[in-house]
Amino acid sequence: MKKLTPFLISTILLLGAAACGDNVARTDGDAPDTAADTIATPSAEQAQSGQEESTSEVRRRQLDADIRAREERDQALGTDGTRADADLASEVRSKLEANLPASFLTVEAEEGVVTVAGTVPTPEQLARIEPLAREIRGVQNVNVKARVEPAKPQPEG
Repeated sequence: MKKLTPFLISTILLLGAAACGDNVARTDGDAPDTAADTIATPSAEQAQSGQEESTSEVRRRQLDADIRAREERDQALGTDGTRADADLASEVRSKLEANLPASFLTVEAEEGVVTVAGTVPTPEQLARIEPLAREIRGVQNVNVKARVEPAKPQPEG
């Protein structure tokens, strides 16, 4: 019991801090800051870097562990099925990052409604955004504002 109390207190503090922050999560550092921001076509170098990071085995394990940890925390706290917006955004971001390499997506959540904006390199990836987001418990609706933008080659010179 002595070990459980500090764990629960720290978890509650983390939840509070997450709830106070914004509800935006990005799959890549070059993704738009919000769903309303202008979406730029990624360079070939940005796409290559993003794909290498999101497809690395270490990053996949981190993303899977993040999703599992949030689900286990919710179970331990006995939530009634409602999820914090920041948790939804973060989990959807993790899911998309792990499954859509070279994507530059911003995920926002509000009251169970998830908005995904940014770019993906192929129409197949665009079609996978909504089904992947709906796999996360607590997502009630998904608005996809992303578009297909294959990476543009760097000018030589």
